[in-house]
Amino acid sequence: MTDEPIQKARSPFIEAWEMFARNRSAVAGLIILVLISLGAVFGPALYPTDPFDMVWAPFSPPGDAGFIFGTDYLGRDLLAMIINGARVSLIIGLAAAVVSIVIGVTIGALAGFYRGIIEEILMRITEFFQVLPTLLFSMVIVALFGASLPMITLAIGIVSWTAVARITRAEFLRIRELEYVMASRASGTKNAKLMFRIILPNALPPIIVQSALMVGSAILFEAGLSFLGLTDPNVVSWGQIIGSNRQYILDASYTVTIPGLAIFVTVLAISLVGDGLNDALNPKLRSR
Repeated sequence: MTDEPIQKARSPFIEAWEMFARNRSAVAGLIILVLISLGAVFGPALYPTDPFDMVWAPFSPPGDAGFIFGTDYLGRDLLAMIINGARVSLIIGLAAAVVSIVIGVTIGALAGFYRGIIEEILMRITEFFQVLPTLLFSMVIVALFGASLPMITLAIGIVSWTAVARITRAEFLRIRELEYVMASRASGTKNAKLMFRIILPNALPPIIVQSALMVGSAILFEAGLSFLGLTDPNVVSWGQIIGSNRQYILDASYTVTIPGLAIFVTVLAISLVGDGLNDALNPKLRSR
């Protein structure tokens, strides 16, 4: 017998968090994202100015009359619009990502598990959606069914699921051949349980990373639709602010620059967090 103490197996979650915490850029992105989220949740209560109220002269520059970000072409407080727009933009990003994940994981799981004719049909559908111009396709959906917030979210989700489907299929193809899955299949475990309770939990790390990046992509998508005027004028979002002020960019560039910077910083923070998750959830990198 040896006197060496027996080390307990460490939790994969703790190892992943320690790996994430060592990534300074990822931690910085997470802090920025948390601050933006807190501002979106509590900002309207701390700064209770209606973003649609015309509070001062139009095109007042930042700092004029106490308005930190100035006013837009209608004299509305740009700071109030940024604060209230943060909530809408983040909700659209999260909701559209959820729609994409649900569609992509379902199709990818079915294609990777059943193979054969089912895989062929589902992957041909995936390829069809993949070659479509995503912005143009989402514009068609919004133009046909209306520019309401739920429809914009659904349109973004419908055109963004193909990457998740391919990642999920690849993971299912790899995991379904592992010994513990084969043993579960041999013991009579039903296909639904095999797919969603045995294989899917082990396929989640790359899906989680892709999902984080899709939130940022959805925010950019919404900004693009809003810039083209395909948005609900009764709802303030960062993209809607840019879209409504785009024709005055030469006269009052701050009305477009400030919400543009908000989108840039948010998407950058999400990308940094996504990169950190990619490293933290990669077992090869954790084992180094």
